[in-house]
Amino acid sequence: MNTVSKLRANVSVLVLLLLFASPIAVFAQTRVVAPKNPYDEAKDVELGRQAARQAEQQLPLLDDRDVQSYVERVGRRLAEAIPVEFQHRQFTYSFKVVDARDLNAFALPGGFTYINRGLIEGAKNEGEMAGVMAHEMSHVALRHGTAQVAKARKYQTGAAVVGILGAILGGPAVGQLGAAGIGAYFLKFSREYEKQADILGAQIMASAGYDPHDLANMFRTLERQGGSGGPQWMSDHPNPGNRFEYINREADALRVTNPTRNTNDFVHIQAVLRDMPRARSMQEIGRSQQRYPQQGDQRYPQQGDQRYPQQGDQRYPQQGDQRYPQQSGRQQVEHPSSRFRTYSGNAFRVSVPDNWRELPEGDNITFAPEGAYGNSQGQFVFTHGIQVGATRGASGSLRAATDQFINGLGQGNRNLRKYSGYEREYIGRREGLSIGLSNVSEVTGRPEIVTVYTTLLRNGNLFYVFAVAPQDEYQSYQRTFLAIVRTVELSD
Repeated sequence: MNTVSKLRANVSVLVLLLLFASPIAVFAQTRVVAPKNPYDEAKDVELGRQAARQAEQQLPLLDDRDVQSYVERVGRRLAEAIPVEFQHRQFTYSFKVVDARDLNAFALPGGFTYINRGLIEGAKNEGEMAGVMAHEMSHVALRHGTAQVAKARKYQTGAAVVGILGAILGGPAVGQLGAAGIGAYFLKFSREYEKQADILGAQIMASAGYDPHDLANMFRTLERQGGSGGPQWMSDHPNPGNRFEYINREADALRVTNPTRNTNDFVHIQAVLRDMPRARSMQEIGRSQQRYPQQGDQRYPQQGDQRYPQQGDQRYPQQGDQRYPQQSGRQQVEHPSSRFRTYSGNAFRVSVPDNWRELPEGDNITFAPEGAYGNSQGQFVFTHGIQVGATRGASGSLRAATDQFINGLGQGNRNLRKYSGYEREYIGRREGLSIGLSNVSEVTGRPEIVTVYTTLLRNGNLFYVFAVAPQDEYQSYQRTFLAIVRTVELSD
């Protein structure tokens, strides 16, 4: 081989080495191609504006400056991260909060984006909320609404606007607020379009500095908090198949360094929402058949500070002192207050409902309402509430230490079973885990659900939050448990 040939060969090898040394994201990031669309951008804006105007006449927008400003900040951050090829000059993204408790969000052609209060309350961190917003904005950026209308060849401006509320509200509200006509194409997309919005949403999150894994995690949160039937957002956004897996693969390829997962602003806004009167469901809004006032003192009548579970048919009666009814002959347990108080321990701070008592025992402390704790066969037990503490970890691995802790719990509870796998959490601004367990209470004989949250302290010990409630009441307590976990501050 002559000198020139050798030089060329060496250069070729060097180029290949440099290519393989490049970040995987350069090669693995999925290319998204917007569908064909015969309509110009102005048509998206026109239809979106008309639909938004009608939606805002009948949907309750939350009148709170702090919440609105916060959501707008997150929205602008995501909008600026939309890839150049999907930036449309005529689109102006706007963000408004709907005072509805359903875990839902939607975006209309042209960028008119709406986030339900229930979604903000239900998200585990800012990343999860941002993930849903990025997904919805991806539908707008890819112009899926008008593309799907064109695909159906039923394009009529009037029908599109009339049907928009039926698509938003669903269920009984469809018949009362407009038939689900062309408007459904703005909000209920095909599986192909759903996968595109998942992938582009993950890429937008990464460009904005969020962890796209939180988009995948949000689907688990939605499934858990939406009950067996799933929340409205899940029914409007069909699963293309292997959704959790392919979003995580995309997130792995994107490789975000030091991503934003949670913020003090997010925790503050969730606290603000907790202190507000409960929000109505979309079905309640639809049944009312009237415009919802925007002024705080004109709101739909509230019932104290009572918080409702997500599924209407699982609500508890609002009787007398607003306590939950227990099985016949058993003491009633007071519902968690929407007002929280802060407790300071040796190495942590946590906020809990102000009607829960603090019950120290050894190295841990339990917070529980009256009627939910006592002694059984000489041992302290509780049926509703949380326990916070720390235990010596036998390993520097969070997973191994948590496994050891769970095994220890099982030794004293023969009915304790795992019903879910581990999920990543964010506890006290540290990486953590959570796992769901099922049990049969030795006190009441009722099935109960236990969720264990863990993270490692700097001395290697395992910090844990142990949350428990009867199975048939757990859905209503879950939001309180999540709110408590988000308030944890570690000072070790």
